[in-house]
Amino acid sequence: MNRRTFLLLSSGLLAAACAPSVSPPQIGPDGKPLPRVYRINDGDSGKIEYSMLDSVNALRQARGVQGVSLDSKLNAAAATHSRDMSVQNRPWHFGSDGSSPIDRVQRVGYSGRLLGENISETYESELETLAAWMEDAPTRDVILDPSARQMGFAWFQEPGGKIWWTLVMGAPDLAPTPGSQTAGF
Repeated sequence: MNRRTFLLLSSGLLAAACAPSVSPPQIGPDGKPLPRVYRINDGDSGKIEYSMLDSVNALRQARGVQGVSLDSKLNAAAATHSRDMSVQNRPWHFGSDGSSPIDRVQRVGYSGRLLGENISETYESELETLAAWMEDAPTRDVILDPSARQMGFAWFQEPGGKIWWTLVMGAPDLAPTPGSQTAGF
């Protein structure tokens, strides 16, 4: 009997030692789990763009606002700014050359009106970033602007995993104006 108990205990301990260990999530000072790094692979870009577009349009539809479409020029302006924020290592609306969001959309040849720009520095996914933007009134207003008909969306991910997100909303049927709204989270 002792031998059988010993063998059962030994095999149980051996099996437990071979099982993969799952580490509990790390907890931040606010008591919430720390975010895990969201890795973007080369083949994910289309999926991410359309995931964001579909999510933005779902939010706009829920508010009774017309949907938007992706615009290649606004995407280019957003991509330029995402990379530039990484170079500057700070999330803000001005480029390293002093350019404003209006300057960037004009440089790529966008002839409509820039309605706003949302930015973020995070390790989180596009949908987690969108959720954070929707919790803040100024960034939410950019996303839900009823004049918006086009959207630009891009990111730059650093080797360490940090992602610089930029979302730009535009109205192609409105004349460009110097007074544009910018927001960031």
